[in-house]
Amino acid sequence: MIHSYMKFVFVGCLISLLFSSCDTEDFTPKQRGYYKIEFPERTYVTFNQESYPYSFEFPAYASIEKDTLFFDQKAENPWWINIHFKSLGGKVYLSYKIINAANPLKKLLEDSYQMSHFHTKKADYINEPEFHTPNNVHGIYYDVGGNAASAFQFFATDSVKHFLRGALYFDATPNADSLKPINEFLIDDIIHMVNTLKWTR
Repeated sequence: MIHSYMKFVFVGCLISLLFSSCDTEDFTPKQRGYYKIEFPERTYVTFNQESYPYSFEFPAYASIEKDTLFFDQKAENPWWINIHFKSLGGKVYLSYKIINAANPLKKLLEDSYQMSHFHTKKADYINEPEFHTPNNVHGIYYDVGGNAASAFQFFATDSVKHFLRGALYFDATPNADSLKPINEFLIDDIIHMVNTLKWTR
């Protein structure tokens, strides 16, 4: 009798244990995270080469590269350069043109608008604030939201002779969330560059 009772208790405990082990808790996946980015210290140096029609201050952690995309068009594009932010995986591509009969201001403005709005298919928004500096430099910033290939662009001009266009790109698939802190950091440096931009001839 006792043996049968103990067997019954043992089987009951075993069944209870099996049911309790099958009780599933609610599973909450962890949010996707991104690597913490160590930003470089902000100090600036001056780009002021004698043969160039412009000068500006740029971050000391960046490097200036001669643009080789149009190396066979030296007569038109001898002053095209890239500002390479190697540690942050980004580049600002700078293109310069002289305003003349072949490149009237209206055409350059239209081309800049078209290139900046080319990315709006994947953009959540695009802001276009104007800027004016004491150095006779004015233009528009194109702040593009969402997963656009280039989240920040600008043109700068004196409306008479000089026209400079810049566009920020990254060596990565566009992802607004992961690139946001880098974008914000570099945009501040690009704005500093524009604010210190001068026409030198």
